[in-house]
Amino acid sequence: MARRGDPGREAIFAAIRQSLGRPAHSAEARRELDDHIGKHRANLIPQRGKGDGKELVDRFRAMAEAAACTVRTVAAEAEVPGAVADYLRENNLSTRITLAPDSWLSGLDWASQPMLETRGGPARNEDEVAVTPAFAAVAETGTLVALSGPDHPTTLNFMPASHVVALRASQVVGAYEEVWQQLRKATKKGRGFAMPRAVNMITGPSRTADIALTIQLGAHGPRDLHIVLIDDQAGQE
Repeated sequence: MARRGDPGREAIFAAIRQSLGRPAHSAEARRELDDHIGKHRANLIPQRGKGDGKELVDRFRAMAEAAACTVRTVAAEAEVPGAVADYLRENNLSTRITLAPDSWLSGLDWASQPMLETRGGPARNEDEVAVTPAFAAVAETGTLVALSGPDHPTTLNFMPASHVVALRASQVVGAYEEVWQQLRKATKKGRGFAMPRAVNMITGPSRTADIALTIQLGAHGPRDLHIVLIDDQAGQE
C-alpha cells in the first residue's frame, strides 16, 4: 500500500490536481481544502426536498408507498406495539419478532400484546420479523435512514423477511443534506455518540429486475417493509 511521501502516490495526486485545474500541493491549497470541508456547503436540493411540517410528512408517505412500503399512522408512541401486532395478524406473518436493542424501542409496552413473542439483539437466520427505529427519513425519496451500532445491529435491516420501522413524524427531513447535518450535530454534542460505521439508506423492500426484467421483492433482503409513523407533530402546525 502506498504511503504518504511515496513518489508514485504523489505523482498520481499531482496528475489528478492538474486535470482538475487545481494548484500544486501547498500550504495555501491545504487551507482552501480544509475551509471547503469545514463549511459543509449543501449541494443542490431539488424542489421535492423542500417544505416543512405536514407537507414533508405527507410527501414522505407518498414516496414510501410508491416504493412498495406500507405505512400506518398512529397518534402516540404507546400505540406502536399494537400497530405492529395488527400488521402481523392482518398479513398472516410470524408473531415472533426481534427488536433492535434501542432503549426507546425496547422501552415501549410490548407486554401489552400477548400474541407477540419478542427478543432483542442482532438478527438470526431463523428470524422472520425485525422491528427497528430509524435515525431519520427523507421526504425527497421516501427513504429511511438507519445507523449501525450496538442499539441497531445492521443485520436487522436485511436478514428477516419482514422489516417494521417505528418512525416519528418529527424525524422526517426534506433532503439528504439535512441527514448529514443532523449526524454532524449529534457527533459534536458528544454524549457517547460517534459517527457510525455504516449508514443504511433504505427505500422500500429489497427488489431486483434481473430475471426477465420483472420486479421481484425480497431478492437481497426483506420482501416487505412496513412503517409505523408516530404523529408527534400534531398540534404543532
